[in-house]
Amino acid sequence: MEAEAARNAKETLELAFQISNILETGLDRHTLSLLIALLDRGVNPEALAALVRELSPSRQSSCAPIPPVTASRQP
Repeated sequence: MEAEAARNAKETLELAFQISNILETGLDRHTLSLLIALLDRGVNPEALAALVRELSPSRQSSCAPIPPVTASRQP
């Protein structure tokens, strides 16, 4: 039973990695396995996706820095 579960997990990771490559995400197998584990533990998928986008090296090198939000003062 454990061997079958391990095989299913490996196949799932391989499929996720193939999809990741098609979408050119730049994520490696280890990172994908960590993300899948977080999702399995109930982490919000949208929040996790936003975090991955924010931490993506391609985003950091190609985008201008986001200015800090400041409170506006009205006279």
